[in-house]
Amino acid sequence: MRFPRRLKPVVFGLCLAPLAWLFWQGVAGGLGANPIEVITHSTGLWTLNFLLITLSITPLRKLSGQLWLIKFRRMFGLFAFFYACLHLLTYVWLDKFFDLRDMLRDVAKRPFITAGLTAFVLLVPLAITSTRKMIQRLGGKRWQLLHRLIYVAATAGVVHFWWLVKKDIRQPFIYGSVVGVLLAYRVLAWRLSQAKPRTLQSRPALTPASGSS
Repeated sequence: MRFPRRLKPVVFGLCLAPLAWLFWQGVAGGLGANPIEVITHSTGLWTLNFLLITLSITPLRKLSGQLWLIKFRRMFGLFAFFYACLHLLTYVWLDKFFDLRDMLRDVAKRPFITAGLTAFVLLVPLAITSTRKMIQRLGGKRWQLLHRLIYVAATAGVVHFWWLVKKDIRQPFIYGSVVGVLLAYRVLAWRLSQAKPRTLQSRPALTPASGSS
């Protein structure tokens, strides 16, 4: 199946829909008594959502045979970084009003903030190197090795969420389970790719039958 070009702007618009909904809720006064908490929670969840969607593209492409799905992976990855920036900006600006001392005290007292910052820092080089020029500069193998950090970033994001909620861990558990399944698929695919060359090498060489030309 060929890549449907008209689908890309539609998907792009859908990726912006959570932000548009937040903006509408803010204008309509629907963010409740603590709008900062709602914005922080929403942008954090959508960061995780887009990280998991990005990680799901390769398995879905290989299992379904729909090669055009790879066209959306970079878009989803950049939207994960975009919502992560909004998540961090909400904390730095709306919650802490750029008070560096207060933020440093938070980092020292609350481990979940350290985990969240770790996830964000890991996403920065992935976003910077997402262009074709950067792929060419780094080379395919080094680029792929670098972008495996997305699994570490996703794991740190789940830990951030898990430590934040403390008691009701149902939602972070679901996110963590999905990351675990995707990581297990990646490891299994790698093991199978390593086993194929060995299997080919172990096969006996075919000798021509007697009398054949």
